[in-house]
Amino acid sequence: MSGGDADAQREENANAPRVAHLLPRIAHLFRPHRRALVVTVVLVVVGAGLAVLPPLLTKQAFDLGLFAPGGPNVPLLLEIVTLMIAIYVASAALGVWQTWFTATVGNKVMGNLRIQLFAHLQRMELAFFTKTKTGIIQSRLQNDVGGVANVLTNTVSNVLGNSVTVVAAFISMLILSWQLTLVAVVLMPVLVIAQRRVGQVRARIATKTQESLSDMTAITQEALSVSGILLAKSFNQQAAETRRYSDENDEQVKLQVNLQMSGQWFFAMVQIFLAIIPAIVYLVSAWLILGDVPITAGTIVAFTTVQARLMWPLLGLMRVALDLQTSSALFARIFEYLDLRPEITDHPEARPVDTANLGRVSFDDVVFAYPDSGPESPPTLRGLTFEIQPGQYAAFVGPSGAGKTTISYLIPRFHSVSGGRVSFAGTDVRDLAQESLVSRIGIVSQETYLFHATIGDNLRYAKPDATAAELRAAATAANIHDTIVSFPDGYDTVVGERGYRLSGGEKQRIAIARVLLKDPAVLILDEATSALDSISERVVQGALDAAASGRTTIAIAHRLSTIVAADVIFVVDAGRIVERGTHDQLMALGGVYAGLYREQVRSARS
Repeated sequence: MSGGDADAQREENANAPRVAHLLPRIAHLFRPHRRALVVTVVLVVVGAGLAVLPPLLTKQAFDLGLFAPGGPNVPLLLEIVTLMIAIYVASAALGVWQTWFTATVGNKVMGNLRIQLFAHLQRMELAFFTKTKTGIIQSRLQNDVGGVANVLTNTVSNVLGNSVTVVAAFISMLILSWQLTLVAVVLMPVLVIAQRRVGQVRARIATKTQESLSDMTAITQEALSVSGILLAKSFNQQAAETRRYSDENDEQVKLQVNLQMSGQWFFAMVQIFLAIIPAIVYLVSAWLILGDVPITAGTIVAFTTVQARLMWPLLGLMRVALDLQTSSALFARIFEYLDLRPEITDHPEARPVDTANLGRVSFDDVVFAYPDSGPESPPTLRGLTFEIQPGQYAAFVGPSGAGKTTISYLIPRFHSVSGGRVSFAGTDVRDLAQESLVSRIGIVSQETYLFHATIGDNLRYAKPDATAAELRAAATAANIHDTIVSFPDGYDTVVGERGYRLSGGEKQRIAIARVLLKDPAVLILDEATSALDSISERVVQGALDAAASGRTTIAIAHRLSTIVAADVIFVVDAGRIVERGTHDQLMALGGVYAGLYREQVRSARS
C-alpha cells in the first residue's frame, strides 16, 4: 500500500465510530444459523399460539361447564380441563426445546463475533497497537461482546414469542369484547413513545459505562501485570494504584446504578397501568351490562385472564426494545473495530519470496514518518539507501532515537514506507505476500516475550510440530540446553508470565533457540544484549554468533563492542545514514562512529 493509500486508510479508520446500517449488520450475524432460526421461529409461534388458548377455554369452562343451564356440565368441564393441562404440558416442552435452540444460536453468534474481532485485530498493523492500550482492546473482546450476549441469546425468542403472544392476546380480546379491548389499549401509544425516549437515554449511559469498563480493564492489565507490580512496589505507589482503580470503580458504580435506574419509573408506570386495567374492566363491564350489551361472566373472566397474560409479554417486548437500544451502543463499539481496515495488506498479485536472491535486503531512498506524527514533525527516516548482500553481517548504530529500530521494522513490513522502496530478495516488500516474507525473517529483540507456558511450548511457537530432538538441537546451538535440563522439569518447566522465572540471559537464549527453530534466511537482532550484564552478554553473544552463522544478519547495536566484526556498519543519525564501512574503516575516518566507540570504551574502563 502506498503512502497516499495509507493516509486515505487512516482517514477512513478515523471515521469508523460512525457505524452505519447497524441493524442489518446485526441481522447478518445470524445468517449462518438460518435453519436453526427457522425451527426456533416455528417453536416460538406454536408455543405462543398455545399460550393464548387456555383463556379462551376458560370462557367455555365458565359459560358451558360451571354455569351451564341446568347445572354444571361435569363431562364437558373434564374435557376442557384435560385439554388445558395438555396445552400447558406441550407449551412447557416447546419452551425447553426453544430455549436450547436460542441459547445455542445466541452463544454461537457471540463466539463467532469474538473470534471475528480477535482475528481482525491480529491483522491490524503494528502502529495500531502502539497507540492503543492493551486493556481497552481486551475490553472490546470481553466486556463489549459479553455485554451483547443476552441480547444475542434471548432477542429472537423474546421478540417472536412475545410478539405472537401479544397479537394473539389482542385478537382474543377483540373476539371477547371490542369495547373492553379499547379500554385496555388506549394508553399504549403513550407507553411506546416513552419507551423510545428511555431507550435513547440508556444507550448513552451504556456507551459511557463500557468506556469506563475499558479504562478499568486497562488499569487492571497495567497495574496487575508482573511489570506493573514491580514498578508500583519499586516506587511505593501501591496506594496510588489502588486510588486510581478506586476512582474509576466509583465512576463505574455510578454509571451502573444510572443504567439500572434509567427506565425504572417507566416500567413502574407500565406495571401500574396494566395492573389497574382489570378494575377498570369491571367498571366498564358493569356500565355495558346496564346498557344492555351482552357480556357474560365467562367473557369478563376470560378477558381479564387474557389481559393479565398480555402484561408480561408486553413488558418483555418493551424490555427487549430497551435492551436493543442499549446494546446498539455495544454493537457500535464492536463494529467500530471491525470497520478498521489494516493499513498493511497483501494486494491481489502479491507473490511469495524469490528463493534465488534469498537474504538480500535493500533500501532505496526510503522515507518513513509515523502515522500519528504531526505535519510539522520531521520524518523518522529520510532518504535511506543501502544494500545488504546474502550472508553479510550488517550492523546499524547511532544515538538513541536515530531510527535504527524503525529500519528493522520496515524489513518485515511491520510498518509501510512513506516513500521510497524496501526490497527483500530483490522484490519490493509491498509486492510480497506477508506470510511468505515474515516466514523468512527471524527477530530477537531487546525485550524477550515468553508466554506463561513451558519452555518446550515457548520454543514450539516457532515450529509447532518440532520434535524433541529439534528442540534439543536448537537449545544446544543457543547455549541454553544444559541450563534447561538442570531444571527439575527440564523442557516442561513453566517460565511464568513473560518468563519472569528466568534470568535475562536465559530468556534471551530461549528466544534465540526459538528463532533457530524457525531457521530464517534473515536474522534481525534488535539490541538483543543491551539489557544484560557483561557475563550474560558474553554467553548470549556466543549464542547470537552461532545463530548468525550462514545467514544474513542485521544487528541494531547499542554496545558497539558486539559488532566490531560486522561486514558493514551503518551509522544512523537523525534518520539518515551518515557513515558506513567496517569497524577499522570507521575508526580511521574519525567521525561519529569513532566518537561513540571511544566514549563507550572510556565508560567501560571507568
